[in-house]
Amino acid sequence: VQLQAFGGGLVQAGGSLRLSCAASGLTLNRNTMAWFRQDAGQEREIVVVIRWSGSTYYQDSVKGRFTASRDTAKNTMYLQMNNLKPEDTGVYYCAADKDRSVAILDSRSYDCWGQGTQVTVSS
Repeated sequence: VQLQAFGGGLVQAGGSLRLSCAASGLTLNRNTMAWFRQDAGQEREIVVVIRWSGSTYYQDSVKGRFTASRDTAKNTMYLQMNNLKPEDTGVYYCAADKDRSVAILDSRSYDCWGQGTQVTVSS
């Protein structure tokens, strides 16, 4: 099982980025998938969860700005990030929970992680 995250970069506040997470060895719509982020000196935090059913959960701070989606044909998950803010800065990780745990907001529920992609938002 492998997840590869890419698409990060440096952007000014108010700008947009789209992150991608390509999965191999697992099927996105059979697993709970998530994006987490971690800034220097901070704990890893949930950004969005896409359940195997397709329903989503967004962290309050990104609601209305970020949109998660998946392309089952490409087995790839996306995170469209609009109106980016400096506080969105961090390393973004995609993750998979093959057991479909109940605790979807807990990073310990996820057993497969991508390598992370850096997002930096300048003010």
